[in-house]
Amino acid sequence: MGEKILRKPPRIKVLEAIGCIGDERIKVLDDERARVVSSMGDREYYVVVKKKNENEYLVYSSDNGTIYRGYIGYPIIAFLMLRGEIPIDRDVMKAMTGVPWKELNERYRKYSIVENIVMDRAERIGVSREVINDYINIVMKKLGIKKFYFDETLGKA
Repeated sequence: MGEKILRKPPRIKVLEAIGCIGDERIKVLDDERARVVSSMGDREYYVVVKKKNENEYLVYSSDNGTIYRGYIGYPIIAFLMLRGEIPIDRDVMKAMTGVPWKELNERYRKYSIVENIVMDRAERIGVSREVINDYINIVMKKLGIKKFYFDETLGKA
């Protein structure tokens, strides 16, 4: 199949990624590999991120967004955050901890609705939409200046 370039993810995936870290659902195996447990705890994703050069990566993640929809899935983003290549905002992380992502995504079937729900929840605990939107924009900009090549052979490791 070869390598295909992954697209930037929907904005909400940035929030899912940082929530995954806050929920301690990501386990780093080594410098290039990690395992991520889904928000419901019923799935585990295998993640590989290999740096080709400063702005290019060979990646694999077994989540649906990466494999079937062709965008950078939240497990990859979370791993990049833990590696220090994407910034972590502690306030946003606290606000996104404990969110039942899969349940919300399946119930509402529209990321914009789910994003609104988690933003309302964050505001109730004192984290403004402006702070969250600024953070999403920073992460999306950083993802946009890099190229991520999906390599399914990495998943066989």
